[in-house]
Amino acid sequence: MRAAILHKTGQDTLDVRDDVVAVGFGPGKVRVRLRAASLCHSDLSAMSGVLPQPAPFVPGHEGAGDVVEVGEGVTGVAAGDRVVLCWMAPCGRCAHCERGRGHLCVSSLRRLGAPGFRFDGGGAPVDASGFYGTGAFAEEVVVERDAVIKVPADLPYELAALIGCGVTTGIGAAVHTAQVEPGSSVAVIGAGGVGVATVQGARVCGAGRIAVVDPVVSRRERALAFGATDALAPEELKAVAKGLPGGGFDYVFEAVGRAATVRAGYDAARRGGAVVVIGAGAQDDLAQFTMGELFFNEKRLLPSLYGGTSVPRTIALVVDLWRAGRIDLAGMITHRVGLADVNEAVAQMRGGEALRTVVTLD
Repeated sequence: MRAAILHKTGQDTLDVRDDVVAVGFGPGKVRVRLRAASLCHSDLSAMSGVLPQPAPFVPGHEGAGDVVEVGEGVTGVAAGDRVVLCWMAPCGRCAHCERGRGHLCVSSLRRLGAPGFRFDGGGAPVDASGFYGTGAFAEEVVVERDAVIKVPADLPYELAALIGCGVTTGIGAAVHTAQVEPGSSVAVIGAGGVGVATVQGARVCGAGRIAVVDPVVSRRERALAFGATDALAPEELKAVAKGLPGGGFDYVFEAVGRAATVRAGYDAARRGGAVVVIGAGAQDDLAQFTMGELFFNEKRLLPSLYGGTSVPRTIALVVDLWRAGRIDLAGMITHRVGLADVNEAVAQMRGGEALRTVVTLD
């Protein structure tokens, strides 16, 4: 089958090959024929080494397709079911899973380097992993049972791929983690796919003012179509925040993944407000706060991982909101490419041109 391989961390381009085999099928596993994948900035972060993922690997973690076959002991899904990939597959047994917080289960992280693919390395087979246990830039994957979530058969593959990570993360952060109150003021730093999903989540919650902050004019202005009321350059954020009642926003969402923007978000929140950290950043990028300001300002720092609650729960919510016409998924797709042109999608994402690029795998 065809798949895109990153041979070495730090490389800029992917090697699209047709000699790749999905491996590991057996008890507890599911084989999925992927139909669409979406490129997320986290894929680029894994390629550059910001996020840990041993190479060689197949990037992509936002994918949708059909179950081909299931291994012994698999229940809840069957051949022919439409599914999305879940990169944080819960084990169902740890303390987090037992509390209904499967998105915090670390079992999937232990599988980061586990072989999921094999290809010809010049006369000898080479094993490659799938990014975060998935590897959506392939025509077929073999994953753990809990790494697939069944979705309605009438949900288009392209839209289903979006909710595999970015949309679920952004909407969940607003609805579940922050629990944005009606009429409140919201700032979203970063107008990529996760940021735009957060804007939509804040709108669903009834926020009265939603300011999106991004250095790229086209990106922040595009967010207006999804419910933002203000489009700000980063240098404008401080003054706008100070002019609000209470001296800042009720909620500030950081969807970039950098210490500097977390700090800017903290400064833009009012006393007693909330700073919700969604962006996936580097382990050595340290955000700094003084003990005095943390105590005196009582601003809540709320990291939000993968929607802040059970992933199937958030995906079900997103599907319901889409059915009700309360969120726009189709509008988030700004580019489409085939797998052969996946490097074009990577370039579009790096240049800030694309909101979400869908890679078709038919």
